[in-house]
Amino acid sequence: MSTNPESGAAPPDDVHLIVAKDEEVVIEYHPEDWIAFVLFWALAFIVFLQFFTRYVLNDSLSWTEEIARYGLMSLAFIGGAVVTRKKAHIAVELLSNLMKPSPLRSALLALADFVTLGFMGMLAFFSVTIVERMHSQRMTVFELPMSIVYGIVGLGCFMMLVRQIQVVWRNARDGWRRAPEVTDQIHAD
Repeated sequence: MSTNPESGAAPPDDVHLIVAKDEEVVIEYHPEDWIAFVLFWALAFIVFLQFFTRYVLNDSLSWTEEIARYGLMSLAFIGGAVVTRKKAHIAVELLSNLMKPSPLRSALLALADFVTLGFMGMLAFFSVTIVERMHSQRMTVFELPMSIVYGIVGLGCFMMLVRQIQVVWRNARDGWRRAPEVTDQIHAD
């Protein structure tokens, strides 16, 4: 151990050159997280059941393929609400990332938010129409209306719309300012 040149004594053992502190991690669960969690594991179970009955028992259950298809549709739209809340939808952000913070960049980000909001609004509107039209159709295996399946899809669309409204509100309150560096834009959620 080296000595301190000024005092001639060794530094105490509790002195460190690098100090790392763990940040407080807060994990929040929202309704769409729980719905997606349940749908995912139900879908995993149904697909495993389909695989097991088809390849191990050599006698496939007839309902597993149809329900797995509907479960995947539902999971995609409920998962869309999760992704909307986290602002993690696939986007081409090259232009806004190349621009320096300015009113023009803020206007571009605002335009992107409002176009997304309009699209989510159209999805929610048309999902109601589809649910109404599909009420007379029946599932192939079960005698249930297809409006149940499309109702879950509609629920996902409305959840995406609500989450996008919240995103637009937050971004508008912040003036559509985003961190100038791309690495600073990554959120720990």
